[in-house]
Amino acid sequence: MSVSTAALDPSVCAPLPVLGQDVTVPLVTGGEVTYAALDYAASAPALQRVWDDVAAYAPYYGSVHRGAGYLSQLSTDLFENSRRTVAEFLGCRPEDQVVFTRSTTDSLNLLAAAIPANCQVFVYETEHHASLLPWRNAQVTYLNAPRTPGQAVETLERALADRDPYGPALVCVTGASNVTGELWPVKELAAAAHAHGARIVLDAAQLAPHHPVDIAELDVDWVAFSGHKLYAPFGSGVLAGRADWLQAADPYLAGGGASRKVARRADGGVDVDWHTTAARHEAGSPNVIGVYSIASACKALTEAGFDNLVAREQELVSRVREGLAEVPEVQVLSLFGDDAPRVGVISFVVRGWNSSHFAAAISAEYGIGVRDGLFCAHPLVRTLLGSDPQDPGECGAPEAEPGERSLNAIRVSFGAGTPDEHIDRFLRAVTELVREGAQWKYRTEDGRCVPDRGEAPQV
Repeated sequence: MSVSTAALDPSVCAPLPVLGQDVTVPLVTGGEVTYAALDYAASAPALQRVWDDVAAYAPYYGSVHRGAGYLSQLSTDLFENSRRTVAEFLGCRPEDQVVFTRSTTDSLNLLAAAIPANCQVFVYETEHHASLLPWRNAQVTYLNAPRTPGQAVETLERALADRDPYGPALVCVTGASNVTGELWPVKELAAAAHAHGARIVLDAAQLAPHHPVDIAELDVDWVAFSGHKLYAPFGSGVLAGRADWLQAADPYLAGGGASRKVARRADGGVDVDWHTTAARHEAGSPNVIGVYSIASACKALTEAGFDNLVAREQELVSRVREGLAEVPEVQVLSLFGDDAPRVGVISFVVRGWNSSHFAAAISAEYGIGVRDGLFCAHPLVRTLLGSDPQDPGECGAPEAEPGERSLNAIRVSFGAGTPDEHIDRFLRAVTELVREGAQWKYRTEDGRCVPDRGEAPQV
């Protein structure tokens, strides 16, 4: 997969309106500044279009699939139309199912519960924990971090060649790293998986908000992603793809909605006839608001022109990377090298700085929200930092004082709603912090580096 910006003019695509654009936050040094949200990889701000659509629907909210009343019928139509919108957004094949979940993590755990017995699962150590950890009841082969896209394909082909050729197998791979932003060769990995009789699931949590995803074109078997990274709040996710394993598996949750018919037996037990549609794995009252918000975001990104959104984001990526390259103390983390295509997710470390201290200072003194830690991808970050895989470390800051070395990194991430000013302010902040130091004193509190409110500024 590659990102091409040829013949595209980023200037024709302004940032999409998002909630929170005018929110101001206090600076520890005094005064206020408009908040620069540069933590899109964790949760992207909601598109204004999504919020407006949800607000317009909210008075008509009703329970779906059960009620005969007008609001229930309207909500049911909206819910199922949202399913069709998502299927179109993902380029689903006619026979594919779209199952609504709570998140990418929930989607992949659902699939893990649906894989056949004795299934072999192949997953790279570079994965987010959402796709690294769910396969507890399978025979799992963890693949070492590749250093080129070609090596990723070769590593997978060797592992698949050694597997039991007669049993089911599944490959799980990210589309874009939540640490480096680098794009993975999904289409080539899918071809390798299928050539060896395996299936493949794509973790598109970081890919779908930044780049078109087409299930049929990539030839993957399933795609999982989260609404809250796709500019859609309210805690919904998607698992879309082949229906057969999902139909054959026990329902992910047992309850109303998943069951088509329930009857008592003469011996006192209960017989259940489960749905074979997506409803089989959507027991309980679904998150209609969350589902609708995902569909609204899919429409908004499509109507805005995804090609132009990609082009503008690539311009921002280039500006950030070029700006960081001008600060010798900054080391940008990468698996595939400087020329690898990537989305708006960049992680780095700063020589002489504890990552938590740097992130706290850029927030408290510049009003910029970034993230520090291991980003729920512990093995990958440790590999990129050259540390031993057994070294301690947690998501979040370690118990390290400002200035001490940590095993963590700093991540800046952005997307369709990011104004140019946020990128400019971020680069200025990095340069000033490295060259001039922080203006305030900081301390560790409950594992986080925070401004010391009892201390005077260092200036």
